[in-house]
Formats: sequence, structure tokens, C-alpha cells
Amino acid sequence: MSDAVPTDVPIDPHLLDDLVWRGMVAHSTDLDALREALTAGSVRFYVGFDPTAPSLHMGNLVQLVTAIRLQRAGHTPYVLVGGATGMIGDPKDSSERSLNDTGTVKDWTERVRRQVEPFVSFEGANAATIVNNYDWTENLSTIDFLRDIGKHFPVNRMLARDVVRTRLESGISYTEFSYVLLQSMDFLTLFRDHGVTLQFGGSDQWGNLTGGVELIRRADGGHAHAFATPLVTKADGTKYGKTEGGALWLDPEMMSPYAFYQFWLNVEDEKVGELLRIFTFLTREEIEALEAEHAEKPFLRRGQRTLAEQVTTLVHGAEATARIEAASAALFSGGSLADADVQVLREALATARPLVTGAAGRSVTDLFVEAGLVQSRGEARRAVAEGGAYLNNARVDDPDYVPDESDFLGGEVLVLRRGKKSFAGVAAP
Repeated sequence: MSDAVPTDVPIDPHLLDDLVWRGMVAHSTDLDALREALTAGSVRFYVGFDPTAPSLHMGNLVQLVTAIRLQRAGHTPYVLVGGATGMIGDPKDSSERSLNDTGTVKDWTERVRRQVEPFVSFEGANAATIVNNYDWTENLSTIDFLRDIGKHFPVNRMLARDVVRTRLESGISYTEFSYVLLQSMDFLTLFRDHGVTLQFGGSDQWGNLTGGVELIRRADGGHAHAFATPLVTKADGTKYGKTEGGALWLDPEMMSPYAFYQFWLNVEDEKVGELLRIFTFLTREEIEALEAEHAEKPFLRRGQRTLAEQVTTLVHGAEATARIEAASAALFSGGSLADADVQVLREALATARPLVTGAAGRSVTDLFVEAGLVQSRGEARRAVAEGGAYLNNARVDDPDYVPDESDFLGGEVLVLRRGKKSFAGVAAP
């Protein structure tokens, strides 16, 4: 079976070189063979997402961006949502996963499907296809699975997987031990039914990726490719969190677009160039120019600002990004807040500290104390006397002033500020 399908879609012969320059190829089955396939025609590739949470996250975004790059270069995406593999979950290094009930997995599968749809195009000669591996596993019998798939997997090879070796001492269930068979079967099914010859995923998936390539060879005598993207880490080498409080979720209900924007705006200086390469579609020349400017004048944070604008626009849209930037400018410039987007202001203020409630009849002094901007009423009064207390970016002259309905922006929120950068919000009664 040919690796590539000739089409009238322009094939970018420099795709693999660009991926390598961006640091996006941590492992590959055969880089030269992959290069040959990617320049011969439109390669059908797949990337999978298991619904082990109600939203995708930063690590998944690496794969989504990579899928966009391949499709723009003329290749054909098959995006797999793991309704079946999501019932189990890939083994973790630390402990056994908690299995979610069928209803939860079904709901999360649909949510993930809706999340991935905007990232790929469903038009043109290399239009994307979304598939669900539950469709070909639902009626598969255990005997057929063991005979047709399991017989191609030597146990010693499965034991050699890093995650399995790590878990052998503490214990690993047969369910998680066998996950590689399911993911490999996905590749074989897509190879047989759709001519898919390339799979990619994160470097922590490398054992699963090569398992699929090997299954295609053993079961059908076919040839397929795989490559793995690197794990994106902080400057100190630790992982960006996926747990509560540390997750960079793509769902705006789980992480506000403002908080998402702020994450990218505040990345470490050492990471700016790497993240621009991975997560943006800026050219090499544009990124290298930004890196040079950042190295000369890091205090301007031009790299971080560009990164935040580009990635937030990709995930949440240009309109949301414009609202965030306008609200941020209004907050931090000290200008009028009258035209700022009230919802974004609420998100920005809530990111800093919880909004104060129950404001009816309370003075500015009381609200500053309640918000935690000062430690005492006396300190609040001194801040007013020294000209350092602001209500909706207007200086407060009377410490006993009680805000009324007309002060609440959009009828929803008051903005308290002490000095230049200490903010708090007050929700309308």
C-alpha cells in the first residue's frame, strides 16, 4: 500500500524540516522514510485524544497544532476521539487510573469531539475526518480480539515499556497493561479502512505509537510511520500541571480566556522562543526576530505578548483576545473602564482574588479591607488620604463613600485598586 495519495493539494516539501526546526520531532520510526512519504503526496495521518477529562489541555494543544501544520502542508487528518480507550485510559507512571462510568465517558467524548472540530478543516481535497474507536470495538468479542490482535504482541515487548516497568513493583492491572493493544488496533483499523499510514502523539505515547506500526507490519505486512512530539516542560524541567489549580484547560468554562491569556503572558523568559516555535504559526524569520528583540530588551516582554495573543486567538478567537487586551489595557493604564468588556473584567479580577460580595451599604473603606487590599480600616483611610485608593480607576477622596448602583460597571462589578497593580473586584448586590 502506498504511503501517500497523490492529490491536487499543494504539498509543502519543507514540512518535516520545519517540524524539526521547531523541535517537534522527539522520536521517529525512520525520519528519511517519513520525509520521502511526506513529499510524495498527501499522507493520511491520525492523532488521537482520549476523553479522560471533560476538556483538552495544553499537552493536547501540541498535537492539535501539529495536525494543523500537516493539513496546511497538504496532508489529510483523521482525528480520533477515544470513546473506547477513554473507558480505560493510558497507564500512568504513578498509580492505577480510576475508571469513569460509561455515561461520563460518553459525555466527555462528545465534548472533546466538539473541541477538536474547529482546529481542522473539513473542506477541500484533504478534508479532515473525525472517528471514534468505540465504533469498531463495541461489538468486538474477546476471542476475536485475542486471536486477531493479542497474538501479535510478545509479552516481553510489552514488559519493556517504560511505564510498565515503572509500575511492575507497585502493581499494574491487566486492563492498563493491555491498553497498548487497543491503541495499536486503532492504527491497524485506520490503515485497513482508510489508508492511514502515519500516527503521531506525545513522547509519553511512544510505546503505543510503535506498537501500532509493528502491528500493521505483523498483521498485514504493511508499512507505516510514527513520530512523537516532545513533552513541554517548565524552565526547571518539571511538567506543566494537569491537576486542579495547575491545568491549562482549553474549555473556557474550566479556565477563563483571560486566565489562559495570562498564562502565556507570564511564561519564563527562557521558554519564550521554544513556545513560540511549538504553539504559533509565525515564520522562522519572525520568531528569530522576536527572540533577538527579547534578548536585547526582555523587560518589554514582546515575546510573551506575541505568544499570548497568538495562542489565545488560536484557542478562543480573535474577538475574545481583543476584549482581553482592551480590558487589560484599561485596568493597568488607569484609563476609563466605561467601555471595557464587563465579563472580561470580572474574569481578570477573579483571577487575582475572589470577588467581594454583599457590598450593599458598605463604604469604600470597608470594601478595601474585605477585598484584602489593606489589613485594616486605618490603613484603608491612609491609602485614601495619600491618593493611592481608586474606584473604577478614579481616585477616591472620601473614605466613607458608599458606592451606589450607578457605580457598578454594566450593573455587575466595581473595580477597586490600591496603587498601580493591586486590584480587587466587588460583585453587584
